[in-house]
Amino acid sequence: MEQIRTKADFDREIAGPGLTVAVFRADWCGDCHFIDPFMPEVEEQRKDQVKLIQIDVEEVEEVSRELNILGIPSFVAFSEGKELVRFVNKARKSRAEIENFLDRAAEVHSQLAARQ
Repeated sequence: MEQIRTKADFDREIAGPGLTVAVFRADWCGDCHFIDPFMPEVEEQRKDQVKLIQIDVEEVEEVSRELNILGIPSFVAFSEGKELVRFVNKARKSRAEIENFLDRAAEVHSQLAARQ
């Protein structure tokens, strides 16, 4: 997962026509570390559908604030710079919940692409 270090990098990554999902997290977040063991496999399984990027909420605080990210880990899907769907709350996320969100994000993205 590519680590985003600046707002400019974030804006560039979400600007493309593909599906990009931003994963918001922090080093001190236990629930963020809970997902670490399985996220590489989840990412690999969906590499043809979605690009995952990682944002530390403290390092790139401006983006987190603008998007009203209050709980972590949180997931926000983008295409062409526009937010499509989000999975943002303060609860621990299971692998199944994350996979379901990524599938839903891919479905929303393909529906929007089909309309254009």
